Amino acid sequence: MSEITLINFPYQPSLLNFFSALRDFPYPALLDSNHQDFSDTRFDILVADPIARIHPEVSASAITWHKEPAFSLTPTTNPMELLDELMNELCQQHWALSAPKELPFCGGLLGYYGYESGHYVEQLPDTVIHDISLDTLSMGLYGWAVITDHKSKTTQLVVSPLSDEEDIAKVKQRLAQADNHSKPSQEFRLTAPFQSNMTEEDYAKKFKQVQDYIHAGDCYQVNLAQRFSSQYQGDTFRAYQALRKVCPTPFSAYLELDAGQSILSHSPERFLLCDSGRIESKPIKGTIGRGKTLEEDQHNAQSLMNSAKDRAENLMIVDLLRNDLGRTCETGSIKVPALFALESYANVHHLVSTVEGRIDSPEKALQTFQQSFPGGSITGAPKIRSMEIIDELEPHQRSVYCGSVVYFSANGQMDSSITIRTLVADRGKLHCWAGGGLVADSTCENEYQETFTKVGKLTHTLEQEFLK
Repeated sequence: MSEITLINFPYQPSLLNFFSALRDFPYPALLDSNHQDFSDTRFDILVADPIARIHPEVSASAITWHKEPAFSLTPTTNPMELLDELMNELCQQHWALSAPKELPFCGGLLGYYGYESGHYVEQLPDTVIHDISLDTLSMGLYGWAVITDHKSKTTQLVVSPLSDEEDIAKVKQRLAQADNHSKPSQEFRLTAPFQSNMTEEDYAKKFKQVQDYIHAGDCYQVNLAQRFSSQYQGDTFRAYQALRKVCPTPFSAYLELDAGQSILSHSPERFLLCDSGRIESKPIKGTIGRGKTLEEDQHNAQSLMNSAKDRAENLMIVDLLRNDLGRTCETGSIKVPALFALESYANVHHLVSTVEGRIDSPEKALQTFQQSFPGGSITGAPKIRSMEIIDELEPHQRSVYCGSVVYFSANGQMDSSITIRTLVADRGKLHCWAGGGLVADSTCENEYQETFTKVGKLTHTLEQEFLK
């Protein structure tokens, strides 16, 4: 096989059934983006059985080959350097150079960057408690993908020359008989209610410390988050599907990792998109709860759009992102086509802006991502000082929260989320987080309540349905 091969299947409005049929393959991942026809997302992507995994918690190197090595790479324990070299190799393959740009993924890298991956980009303190065993970063090198295009109403198995013919034959058979091979979700239950790692008094003290830093001129904004933790038994895919029904979002994702580890993401926020060299970021800053009546809901939306505080907060992050993208994008290409747009979800309204730039070569998609990571909307401004303050004030690691679920295709395409509204399952423990950007005119009571508004749909749904 020397070129990309496309194998057609009946259109799947959702890839949940196909995912169930392939769940027993190693490291399956589902990017479940468009089940509500969101304007920003068009594709669902399913991968499994990676050729290799790139993750830093490996003793001799940052890569583990699960099949015959596809490339000879420079030994390093720094996953960012390894991913950069690997992406350069991928993008120069003749089949990658000729691959259709309309394919979002034609073989390449897919996985997550945890928030602490930022330590590979900048020199940062690390004083928090690390009690989650997931890798800081985990990216799979995948040779095939199932892709549903909701615009053209097609579902295809996209096969790259990285794939093994015998493996593809197994995948085709499973998909053709998905109803028979689907692995039914097992029981899931919570064994304890969610508890925060901060009391209200703790939060108030940390809020004051942020305010002191702002008034002293250290920073303009700091994203302060609290973590909510529970315990569970059973199959987290069951929990993901329950949340999917009540929290429809454009950047949902479910990733199964090592035994007892999974990521259940219901993110509304794009980090970076690369489409034929055009880079786009859509930071969220400004949140208000939905109203109980139509009149109240409209009033809340208008209040958010008129909020000078939220607009100032949003503008700070837009400026930060313009600076981050300027590191790798072409000079003069950075633009802001939309500022303070309203987007509405099941439980909240958000203010969302759009920042764009251009890159001049496919491999720069990964470089742009890594040079901009983590997203400024979940750190604060200036970014490095805000991250130092976050390390000082938040007691535990953020793990996957405020990192990104991302793919880098060999044809230069990329898309990524900011992993907010995201749960991390770690061998019987279930964690989720919520935070907000604190600025000079923030009020403690409102910011504290906003964290519960953001996370409540997740925690309350799981407690009501699965806490026995």
